[in-house]
Amino acid sequence: MTRQDIENEVRDIFLREFEVENPELDVNLREAYGFDSIDAIDLLLEIEKFLGSELTRDEKKQAMDIRTMRQIIDYIEMLAEKRHAAQGQGT
Repeated sequence: MTRQDIENEVRDIFLREFEVENPELDVNLREAYGFDSIDAIDLLLEIEKFLGSELTRDEKKQAMDIRTMRQIIDYIEMLAEKRHAAQGQGT
């Protein structure tokens, strides 16, 4: 999965779930689009679906400081790499 694949999926999620078309990469989602804590929970559920696995408590805590699209993409990229590495180790 490439970074572009992740960005495309995140944009699809924002359009489908939050009716936000083409959110800017570096704007604060809360300020620009009214993104709230309920939206954040919904987003985490969508990320779990996209990754095909549940997020751990620590992974969810890491998401607490996310404010921008770029940070969401970085976060998913990190999670995907972590899962890919774990699969390579047979865990």
